Amino acid sequence: MADARALYREGFEHFTNQRFDAAAERYRRALEADPELGIAWNALAMALDRTGDVDGAIEAIERYIELDPDDPLGHTSLSIFFQKKGMIREAEDEKALATRLQTKQQTGTP
Repeated sequence: MADARALYREGFEHFTNQRFDAAAERYRRALEADPELGIAWNALAMALDRTGDVDGAIEAIERYIELDPDDPLGHTSLSIFFQKKGMIREAEDEKALATRLQTKQQTGTP
């Protein structure tokens, strides 16, 4: 079985060189090796968004959020994807949640 983190790193290299399809393919392979690798779900969402697959990006970031529901970044990304789909109310809700989570992290409140 391929090493998930190594595949993720290969994907990241493709992403930074704007080879988004190749990046998405590596991220998918990384997730086949380790479906719990949250960073790869997040990266897959970004790569899919860059290829114009906003629906796929939403699915990937939602999976990331399942794994790390308290990460404001996931909710911010989902808000952006919802905006692109014209889902304004949903986008606003996700942005508000991201803001609450960020404030919670900064203040250390439970």
